[in-house]
Amino acid sequence: MRKIKTFVSNEIKVKNICGYFEHKVTKFGTGAKIDAPKEYLGCEVVILVKKKRA
Repeated sequence: MRKIKTFVSNEIKVKNICGYFEHKVTKFGTGAKIDAPKEYLGCEVVILVKKKRA
């Protein structure tokens, strides 16, 4: 199994986002899934949606 790198920070600056949403990482669901290490199950996350490059 591959390991996903995580970065510890209390601030992030991102350009060209078209939206974001906050949600809890869950084991099962009816929506799109995002790869996340299982140690983050139950944690609250912020997902940034970036604009597509032209």
